[in-house]
Amino acid sequence: MVRRMWRVTTAFGASMVRFGLGSKVVALGARPQQPLQVYEFENCPFCRKVREALTVLDLDVVVYPCPKRGPRYRPWVIENGGKRQFPYLVDPNTDTALYESNDIIRYLFQTYGAGSRPWLLVSGPLGLYAGQIASLLRLGAGTFYRKAKAPQAPLELYSYEASPYCRLVRETLSELEIPYLLHNIAPGSPKRPAFIERFGKMQVPYLVDPNTDTAMFESAAIINYLRETYANG
Repeated sequence: MVRRMWRVTTAFGASMVRFGLGSKVVALGARPQQPLQVYEFENCPFCRKVREALTVLDLDVVVYPCPKRGPRYRPWVIENGGKRQFPYLVDPNTDTALYESNDIIRYLFQTYGAGSRPWLLVSGPLGLYAGQIASLLRLGAGTFYRKAKAPQAPLELYSYEASPYCRLVRETLSELEIPYLLHNIAPGSPKRPAFIERFGKMQVPYLVDPNTDTAMFESAAIINYLRETYANG
C-alpha cells in the first residue's frame, strides 16, 4: 500500500513539474485517416514531449514500446530508421518518418493542429530541465525491459499524458514491451461523449485486450492483469 502511494505521488509530481502539459486538448486541425505510429519508451524526457503533443492534439497512435534491452522494437528502429534514437515517429498518412522530438512536435502541429505549440513544447532549457526532473521523479520506471511474451494483437489503452494513473499503466506496458493503440482522451477531447456512451462513465485509464476479451478500469487492476498475463513469458 505504501509503495502504491509512493508511485502515485511521484507520478503526480512528474505531471506537476511539466505544469500539467498533456492535461487538455487545444485547437485541432485535420484528422488523420490512420493512427500514427511512435517508437518510444516511458521516462525518456524527449518521448514525453511527443506524447504531450499527441495528447493536446487528440491524436490516436500505435505505441511500440522500446525499453532498454528490449528485443523486438529497438532493433526494428535501428534497421528501418538507421540509428538507435527515440522517439521515432511514423505517419502512414503522409509517408513521413522522423527522429528528434522538436522536429516531430513541429510536424504534428503543422499537420494536425490549428494553433501554436504550448510554450513548454517549444525548444528551450526550461522545457528540457522540467522533462529531466519529471524522469528523475519516477526513478527509471518504464525504462528497462522485463521479460514478457508478446500479445498476438496490440492492446488498446484510453489515456492521456498528464494523468498519474495512466502513467503507471503506460510504464508497465513499456517495461513489458507490449504494443498498444493509444486513444488520447484528455479533457476537451471530442471523443469523450462516445467513450461515456460506450463504457458508462468517464474514467481513465481503460484497457482493452482483444487477445483475451478483457476490458477494465482502475490502474492497479490493469497493472496486475498485465503482469499476470504477459510478464515472464
